[in-house]
Order: sequence, then structure tokens, then C-alpha cells
Amino acid sequence: MALLNLILAQVAATGDSVQQITDTAVQTAAQAATAATQAAPAAAEATAKELSVWDLTLSGGWLMIPLALLAIVSIYIFFERCFAISSSTREDKNFMQQIRTLIHDGRIDEAEKLCKSANTPYSRMIEKGVSRIGRPMNDVLVAIENVGNMEVAKLEKGFTWLATTAAGAPMIGFLGTVTGMVQAFFALASAGSNSNVSILASGIYEALVTTVAGLIVGIIALFAYNYLTSRVNKVMNKLEGNAMDFMDLLNEPAK
Repeated sequence: MALLNLILAQVAATGDSVQQITDTAVQTAAQAATAATQAAPAAAEATAKELSVWDLTLSGGWLMIPLALLAIVSIYIFFERCFAISSSTREDKNFMQQIRTLIHDGRIDEAEKLCKSANTPYSRMIEKGVSRIGRPMNDVLVAIENVGNMEVAKLEKGFTWLATTAAGAPMIGFLGTVTGMVQAFFALASAGSNSNVSILASGIYEALVTTVAGLIVGIIALFAYNYLTSRVNKVMNKLEGNAMDFMDLLNEPAK
């Protein structure tokens, strides 16, 4: 009987030990889960900092400087040309009617003064035509067309820069990527037996930054160029229409 009691006591003690071990394991697992939950935001924040736009921009190397200059100049040209084109399209709706009345009345000098006071591409073109009144119609038309071409050339100032940026910025980006890849593989080879994938990966994503930047700048310049070109084409159409109206005016019989 005493032996049985001893065995039962040992079994009870063993059960208590197992329960304590189980409780300890559960508490350890809970603490580990809590630590992992708290560490996750910190890890995400650290990753975000590592991949921030500013850090990536700095990691792009010196080729990011010409890309930044191209972007700044392109944006300036876009807004400056938008303002210039908008100013050139302002025209008095009664302008051509006033010119018609003055020419039919023989007041050529007043018609020229009216054109100078308007000071728009349309008025400057008509002014040239008014100054050629009395000459052959073909000479008048050629003079008007020449002035129209000059006005369009003024409006297209800076378009060459936008077109060059649209084509050249991606090429500069690709150049930066190629040079970055060369440096990445050189670093991998120099590491020797200590080389690993992280060395190559870090070099590759830094090298691709210039490609992204070049494409962004190129796309901005391309859309800006096409938008401004479409607006200048509208001005050209209006100039041609005014030139035809003026030539019809000269062919009208005096009242």
C-alpha cells in the first residue's frame, strides 16, 4: 500500500511539471507573437525609408542632375509658351469689320494704326497686307504669308528643346542604367567568395532609377510638345483664315 501511494505521488508531481511546462510554452509563444506584431510596423517603416523617392533619387548618380535640369527647363517652356499662345489668340471680334470699313473708305493710315494698336499675330499679318495695298494681289498674298510664317515661328520658340528632351531624356536614363549595371557586376566580382545576391540586387535597383527618371521626364516633355503643337496649329488655321478674309476684302467692290 505504501508503494502504491509513492507511485501515485510521483505521477501527480509529473503532471504538475507537465502543466508548468505547457503554461511556460504558451506564455513564450504569446510573447513572441506580440514581439513580431510590434516589429512588423518598424520593419515596414524601415523598408519604406530605404525605398523613399528622395533616397532613390540620390542613388541614381550624377546623371540625375541633367535629367533634373531637362525637367525644369521643359516645365518652364511649357507654361511660358502656354501664356504666349493664349495672349496671341486674343482678338477683337470686330477687328476685321473695322479694317474693312477703313479700307473701303480709303483711310489706309488709320487701318495701319488700328493693326499696330491691336498688336497680335493676326493684326501684324493684316498690317503687312494693308501696307501692300496697290500692288499686285500675288505680292500682297506672299507678304501676308511671310508674316504669318514668322509669327508661327515665334510661337514655336522652345519647341525644339521639348522635342529633344522627349527623345533624349530616356536615352540618358538608359545610359545611367547601363553604367549602373556595370558597377553592380564589378562590385559582385570584387566581392569574390563573399559575393551574394544582395550585392547585385542593390546595384540593379539603383541603376534602374535613372531609367525611371528618364522615362518620366521624356513623357512629360512629349505630352507638352504635342499639346503646344496642337495649339499652334489652331493659331495657324486662324491666320490662314484671316489672310483669306483680307484677300477677299481687297477683291470686294467699293460701296
